[in-house]
Amino acid sequence: MPITADYHLHSSFSGDSDTPMEEMILRGIEMGLSRMCFTEHNDFDYPVTDPDSTPEGMFELNPDSYLYDFLNLKEKYAERITLCFGVELGMQPHLAKRNAAFAKAHDYDFIIASSHICNGKDPYYPSFYEGRTQEEAYAEYFESILDNLKSYSNFDVYGHLDYVVRYGPRKDESYSYEAYRNIFDRILARLISMEKGIEINTAGLAKGMRETNPCIGVVRRYRELGGEIITMGSDAHEPKQIAYAFDRAADILKDCGFRYYTTFEKRSPSFHKL
Repeated sequence: MPITADYHLHSSFSGDSDTPMEEMILRGIEMGLSRMCFTEHNDFDYPVTDPDSTPEGMFELNPDSYLYDFLNLKEKYAERITLCFGVELGMQPHLAKRNAAFAKAHDYDFIIASSHICNGKDPYYPSFYEGRTQEEAYAEYFESILDNLKSYSNFDVYGHLDYVVRYGPRKDESYSYEAYRNIFDRILARLISMEKGIEINTAGLAKGMRETNPCIGVVRRYRELGGEIITMGSDAHEPKQIAYAFDRAADILKDCGFRYYTTFEKRSPSFHKL
């Protein structure tokens, strides 16, 4: 396996996973990974669509409890795998100061910025697409990323840039980088000017999508514009999803002009040959 570091992982410390962290680690070791970075969810002001399925605070992380267990497991498995302490911060413009305080409160190895909420709604739910075309909904989502980039900068990579495509009425049918070139080019140029990276997230493939998140066109364009920082993440919430389709993702990276992938430790990037 040319890529041996999974840098987007969730355990029971995330509101949408029930898997103990140790189970994830043992599976990673079994697969031959050299590094795993847990990036537990923290989404302030996540909308309560249903009090039973998404209670208030569902995606608000307890970083102290998370860190306590993480450090114990990091020491326990130190001779078998490198474990890194990360977080996936949910972006919304009005949360900039709150997210900044949260990120500074602990010494994270790696921070993913992600857009799970667009103008108060999660594209995971059908209501986000009601009363308009899929193209209009996607465009609104991508424009919201630009708003987030203007308001917040304490992160290392922006996660699954086209997350919205996983859940649209027609998924990735008629979707491509070219269809949203104007918006994506502004997003990518902004990220590069900020010296931030992107990730290749393989969860879309696990969900039956044709391509990763973001799609190959976006990855290629990021490289064409001079982008260099790119991490690999399965977005696994259970052991069977860890490092899903990483061989295919490695081929995508090479085809897009990359000869390396990136890992982080103490917020500092390292580059690994493919």
